[in-house]
Amino acid sequence: MSFGFLGIQFGFALQNANVSRIFETLGGTEIALYWLAAPLTGMLVQPIIGYMSDRTWSPKWGRRRPFFLVGAILASLALLVMPNVTALWMAVGMLWIMDSSINISMEPFRALVGDLLPSEQRTTGFAAQTFFIGVGAVVASSLPWMFTNWFGISNTAPAGQIPLSVKYAFYIGGAVFLAAVLWTVFNTKEYPPENLEEFEEEKRRTAGFWNGIRESFSGIFNMPKTMRQLAIVQFFSWLALFSMWIYTTPAVTSHIYHTTDTTSKLYNEGADWVGICFAVYNGVSAIAALLLPLIARRTSRRVTHLLCLVAGGLGLISIFFIQDPNMLLLSMVGVGIAWASILSVPYAMLAGALPANKMGYYMGVFNFFIVIPQVVAGLILGFFTKTVFHGEAVYTLALGGVSMIIAGLLTLRVDDADDIRLPSDEPAVLQGGAYDAPVETDPRL
Repeated sequence: MSFGFLGIQFGFALQNANVSRIFETLGGTEIALYWLAAPLTGMLVQPIIGYMSDRTWSPKWGRRRPFFLVGAILASLALLVMPNVTALWMAVGMLWIMDSSINISMEPFRALVGDLLPSEQRTTGFAAQTFFIGVGAVVASSLPWMFTNWFGISNTAPAGQIPLSVKYAFYIGGAVFLAAVLWTVFNTKEYPPENLEEFEEEKRRTAGFWNGIRESFSGIFNMPKTMRQLAIVQFFSWLALFSMWIYTTPAVTSHIYHTTDTTSKLYNEGADWVGICFAVYNGVSAIAALLLPLIARRTSRRVTHLLCLVAGGLGLISIFFIQDPNMLLLSMVGVGIAWASILSVPYAMLAGALPANKMGYYMGVFNFFIVIPQVVAGLILGFFTKTVFHGEAVYTLALGGVSMIIAGLLTLRVDDADDIRLPSDEPAVLQGGAYDAPVETDPRL
């Protein structure tokens, strides 16, 4: 069920670690603005795909799997084209296509876990996704460095050209993306709607493309309370992440390697090292994902998320104080812990607050609060970096760290539907951050 995320994260990790590098190589200076192409598209794609997948059923292909397949094919093609662009506008356009395609696959995967797992298994289910995300991202983020240091493939190129090491990494990413998603498509079985007649009647009642558009975007005004609370947490969490993905390469190359010349060997060594740093935080997230259910059982999902986000925020802030590239790996440990929690705990809390027949729809709407902070990052972080921080991107990373800590504190305000506290004289079993009474006294049954 979760193996396809290995491939999705191959694409996502290559995008995050290398797109800013590609923009700079092609002469781009307004990096944060160029990244706006991706979230604006995601804002359109995600809720519509969620809405459509809720209303899809095929005895052979199921509900979510057709969307996995289409997204994987498009994303794989985009990964093959991206490192061969020859102009900045082409790179921005391919980021738009690539991010949209990845999104078509990603959110139905989230909904699949909500569809198939009962409440007490969802923390573990989303943690399993995070494990595969971590494994895929470790390899994908390291590929340019591995090609250069293990196989002697050049990581430099003439001005305006993408190095061969980056090109080969994207080629492998495209192949792995498609293969991993196909594994899930052909090996996962989905449950049919409980009442097929009611399901078909709802489809007829809500049929029509424009109705889907209207329903998708009106959902942001009709979110359950828990979803509204999590939306604020997501905003500050993802604002921090986008500051990292957009500005780590310029921050590390200028603050630690002391160069901005994209054709120099030193710059490309720094850019490759950013890939290793991203591999480390993803590797840490794969391990941390296995521990999150244990921590949640002994505390709660909210406390678990708070601790993880504070660790990530401190990791980003610490980069300002580092001059030895190797020390960046310690910073990435904190980021990796936060990343593991961001990819699993909010979705586990959210799934318990959503109606089953609108799981994909609300998961798509929830993506707004990944997209909106990226739009904000694109609009304001460039201004802060250039005007307030005088071009020192490392300050932007520190600002992201503060944002992540704020997100952690806001988590304590979230009402987790599964976090039910029973009277002290009633026995309870801790499961995934929830207190579940014996079956005969469980108020939810």
